[in-house]
Amino acid sequence: MRIDKVEIKNKFELYGFILVYIILFSNAIITHDSIIALVSAFCGITYTILAGKGFPVCYLIGVIGSIFYSYLSFKSALWGNLILYAFYYVPMQIAGFFHWSKNLKTGKSEIIKIHLKNKERLVIFTSGVLFSLVTALVLAHMGDKNPLFDSITTVFSILGMYLTVRRAIEQWIIWIIVNGLSFLMCLEIASSGTKVYSTVIMWGVYFILAVYFYRIWKKEVK
Repeated sequence: MRIDKVEIKNKFELYGFILVYIILFSNAIITHDSIIALVSAFCGITYTILAGKGFPVCYLIGVIGSIFYSYLSFKSALWGNLILYAFYYVPMQIAGFFHWSKNLKTGKSEIIKIHLKNKERLVIFTSGVLFSLVTALVLAHMGDKNPLFDSITTVFSILGMYLTVRRAIEQWIIWIIVNGLSFLMCLEIASSGTKVYSTVIMWGVYFILAVYFYRIWKKEVK
């Protein structure tokens, strides 16, 4: 297992990532945002960037971000997200670190990327829809504030993390869906007066990064 120095050679990527962090920290200062939301957003964005680049070290940052986001979910009564991050993401990220470290390109610290067969894509998508409907009913009974959005983001995030650990390009399609809905959900929470502006920015950036890295991975897998 080897962790090399992470390098971003593309100037467009470098300037874009720097801009994201500037916006994130500037927002936190101007709006007096929650420090927990800021740390969660910082770790989450850093994790996504490193995962998009295919570096196993992303999971070490991801574990920290997941712990902080679990606390935010608890405070916002988003029970589906709380269970997802605390009891699924954290152990999966630990497993992902070791799995990715065993599937690196020869002489590099970047993973070998794959794609799924059409049959497996259909099974995963169909399962996601069915389990989302069932989970929505359960969360509504528990008093969840956004049972439908919370169920979809929870179920598809489970599938997304599974595909991420497998190094499959289809993960980015799922993340586009999850990140878009999560952005809307957090925007609603922020509009109610809760200071989670960094989290809103985080999900917006997640959505953009998912679209960007899907295109990058598609070129390589193809």
